[in-house]
Amino acid sequence: MKVDPDRELVERARAGERAAFDQLVARYQRRLLRLVLRLLRDQAEAEDVVQETFLKAYRALPRFRGEAAFYTWLYRIALNGARNAILRRRLRGAPHGVAPSQLPAPPPEIGTPESMLLSKQVMLAIDAALEALPLELRTAIVLREIEGLSYEEIAQIMECPLGTVRSRIFRAREAIARRLRPLLDLPVDKRW
Repeated sequence: MKVDPDRELVERARAGERAAFDQLVARYQRRLLRLVLRLLRDQAEAEDVVQETFLKAYRALPRFRGEAAFYTWLYRIALNGARNAILRRRLRGAPHGVAPSQLPAPPPEIGTPESMLLSKQVMLAIDAALEALPLELRTAIVLREIEGLSYEEIAQIMECPLGTVRSRIFRAREAIARRLRPLLDLPVDKRW
């Protein structure tokens, strides 16, 4: 069993040491924001969800049992917050997120104008493909490919069986590949 690298900070925070919790916030704030922003596609809303995640975590810290790693517990709180934000958005009838054409261009790279254009088109296609995925698939692929979490960690965060995580990631990759094939001029039987 893995040792939770945050255990000492969590214990100190539970004992009332505010600086220990501040260290946990500093350690995970950017990662959570990146995750939630990928799901919500709205900077202000994502920042609100992350702030609320830390408030909820701080209040619930006395009940944290340590059965899972602290960060998987924190990710689960953030994921639930993002789901609630999406639900509130749907209830209000508000559009969700930014259209792929409104996303910032990828950072400039050294190369020909053609390669830069293709790179931008690929980035926009990936963003559009992610946006089109159902929330469960998008969450799984973002946790795996962007956050670099293991299948086991994702299963804990998403509270589902390992096989379900593997299936969701496979389906998400296939959906993204379908969107990229025409752009990359790949045969139908080849993913990348």
